Amino acid sequence: MTKDAFSDWTKVIKTTTKPDKESGAINPAIQLSSTFEQRDFDHFGHWDYARSGNPTRDVLEESIAELEHGTRGFAFATGMAAISTALLTLNQGDHVILTKNVYGGTFRLVEEVLTKYGISHTFVDLGNPADLEEAFQDNTKVVYVETPSNPTLQVTDIRLVAKIAHDHGALVFADNTFMTPVLQKPLDLGADLVVHSATKFLAGHSDILAGLVVTKDEDLGKQIYFLQNAMGATLGVSDSWLLMRGIKTLAVRMEKESQNALELAQWLEQQELVTKVNYPGLEADAGYAVQSSQAKSGGAVLSFDIGSEDNVRQLVAELKIPIFSVSLGAVESIISYPPKMSHAEMNVEERHDRGITDGLVRYSVGLEDINDLKADLHQAFLKIKE
Repeated sequence: MTKDAFSDWTKVIKTTTKPDKESGAINPAIQLSSTFEQRDFDHFGHWDYARSGNPTRDVLEESIAELEHGTRGFAFATGMAAISTALLTLNQGDHVILTKNVYGGTFRLVEEVLTKYGISHTFVDLGNPADLEEAFQDNTKVVYVETPSNPTLQVTDIRLVAKIAHDHGALVFADNTFMTPVLQKPLDLGADLVVHSATKFLAGHSDILAGLVVTKDEDLGKQIYFLQNAMGATLGVSDSWLLMRGIKTLAVRMEKESQNALELAQWLEQQELVTKVNYPGLEADAGYAVQSSQAKSGGAVLSFDIGSEDNVRQLVAELKIPIFSVSLGAVESIISYPPKMSHAEMNVEERHDRGITDGLVRYSVGLEDINDLKADLHQAFLKIKE
């Protein structure tokens, strides 16, 4: 049996467990060295300076490349460093199409940073092929997909977008943060590059910041490596090790958290106070069919609307279990308010146009007992109605 035949449940263990040939230690060593001795004046070794490469970080980068079925992986200091590096493969005068419902940090990057370098953009509902076709320009080089999107959980058909983009000579970059490679593999569906905020599910414990990029082909990989080395936003050695430790339990965490999220979403559908539930694992969700065709589940994040900001304020005050925070993807449940957190960069019109209403709550479902999570929401809903 070859390693390629292993399931993801096995690969998350095998790719992060590398026994040392001399000591027998099963975990990769934390190589706390900024520089490496070169023993031959004319022939340098594989590592020379830690910005360019480090033995510990190498194991992590090889792991994510294998899990995503890519050729090369790259580790960055944050998720936004990974996204920024991916989009900086564009040149002055290039154009990028992005999913309309994109993460607030990505929105800020293209609106306020990339424009300074002559890189233009268009936001499009990628669920509408006609709109996507119309958005292409002669200088369009990349279509950027985030699926499911943050925070409305809108699903994009990666296969369809990839076909259209490639027909126009453009690449497809996909943010796979919400799904992770154990639930969805964008490169297998036609994408050319995958990005992750590894701070979230891959690390899984709200303890580090990290970003990852995986490329399908070697040429794009060389571009990413050049930028990673040139700009230096690499992931530190200790955090690389902690991220690998998080990946070891990724499969089991994602399975349980996704089960919890589905049960919670089904329960929320029955609650009088809730006007809408966004979760692609629900059969009634508009993205259910596509999600089922390209991912193993709906994931562990959902969002729901309870009518107004005042209701959300009271909900947050009354809940006992989830942490009120800006992040997601951890073993603990985390609740957030996108209008003031992840998408605060958008004005009211931009938010509402994307379905980010004043009463919208994002809930990242953790490993707590699902009955406790439902009971907690139930008691909070009752107090809001009083």
